[in-house]
Amino acid sequence: MTGLILLVEDEVDLADVVEFQLVRAGFAVRRAATGPDALVQAVREPRPDAVVLDVMLPGLSGHEVCRRLRVDPATAHLPILMASARATRADVDAGLAAGADDYLAKPYSVLELVRRVEALLAPDSLAG
Repeated sequence: MTGLILLVEDEVDLADVVEFQLVRAGFAVRRAATGPDALVQAVREPRPDAVVLDVMLPGLSGHEVCRRLRVDPATAHLPILMASARATRADVDAGLAAGADDYLAKPYSVLELVRRVEALLAPDSLAG
C-alpha cells in the first residue's frame, strides 16, 4: 500500500516507532507534534491521504483538530484514525463525534494501527 500519512503525535519515541512501521508498510509519513502544526501540515502539498491523530496535544486537542479538519473543504474528506490513551467509551464516542473515522486506544499494537490505516485507505472503505 502507498500513500502519505500525517502522523500527529507529541510523544517522540512513539512517533518514531509508528513512523518506522508505516514506512515499512509502504507509506510516506509527515509528522506534526502540536495541534496547530497538524492543521498546517494537513493542507501542505502534497496533501496527506490519511491522518493518525493523538487526542492530547499541545496547542489544540486532537478533538479540535479533527473538528477543524472536517469543516475545511480541503481536508473534510481525509480519513482520520484517532489514537489516544483516553480509552473509556465516552472518550471513544467523543472522538467519533468530533469526526474521526476510527479510534484506537493506547497502548496499542503498532501493527494494529498500520492495519487500521490500510483499512481506512482501502478502495472499498466507507471513509473518505
